[in-house]
Amino acid sequence: MFYPDGSDISRTYEWKGGCEDPRVVAANVKGKTLYVMTYTAWNNRTPRLAIATSTDLQHWTKHGPALLNAYNGKFKDLACKSGSIVTEVVNGKQVAAKVKVNGKKKYLMYWGEQWVCAATSDDLVNWTPYVDENQNLIYLVTPREGYFDSMLTECGPPAVKTSDGIILFYNGKNDSGAKADAAYPLNTYAAGQILFSNDNPLQVKARLDKPFFRPMSDFEKTGQYAAGTVFIEGLVYHNAKWFLYYGCADSMVGVAVYDPAHRSGVGDPIVIK
Repeated sequence: MFYPDGSDISRTYEWKGGCEDPRVVAANVKGKTLYVMTYTAWNNRTPRLAIATSTDLQHWTKHGPALLNAYNGKFKDLACKSGSIVTEVVNGKQVAAKVKVNGKKKYLMYWGEQWVCAATSDDLVNWTPYVDENQNLIYLVTPREGYFDSMLTECGPPAVKTSDGIILFYNGKNDSGAKADAAYPLNTYAAGQILFSNDNPLQVKARLDKPFFRPMSDFEKTGQYAAGTVFIEGLVYHNAKWFLYYGCADSMVGVAVYDPAHRSGVGDPIVIK
């Protein structure tokens, strides 16, 4: 169980709010498996992207905000969430990947709710955000007027490095007004994909104009978000299949399975028009 536990970190960053939006990756560290969780530490004032680690998925060590020490603490009180650490499949297992960023091999995390930013790390605990010469955040991806992600582009489950590039799965929210995509209800949450370059993981190569995953079933259009919500957070590679775990209108948890060996299923009529 993972909850505000009364530790100094919990009292400062999680109390009396909670621990939300977990995303977990496995990492091979010195020949041993380390599980790394990115989550939102919420103290009812400021949400902060935080890090916890475990060796058994049961006992967790909390390390506090991911950006706490970067640039002398400049971003320690930044309202931020949704960390997607880049992974790759090695010997049939999905693990955290080191990629070359600005000439150096680092762990890479895409993060952000309103927009997509990036951060790098040597240890998966302390993260340094990608900034300009004035130490201002650089936004790699932002919402697009007239598209399904016209209100926000929130990072989803762990990104995946492939031979074609790094795929970032993200949650797009349709705007509530004139900027919305008319093909979807206002305020709908649907999932998109962005392909970043392997040579430059901070460069966007391609971006879907239509969501690859959207609310279609009744149970995805109830609860707190009747406009329809599929909110993707977990991605697991198991037995040569991909399991995508998602929230259904903040009322239930669902799973969708992609089998590369058997590409079939009912097409989305909006996408295939």
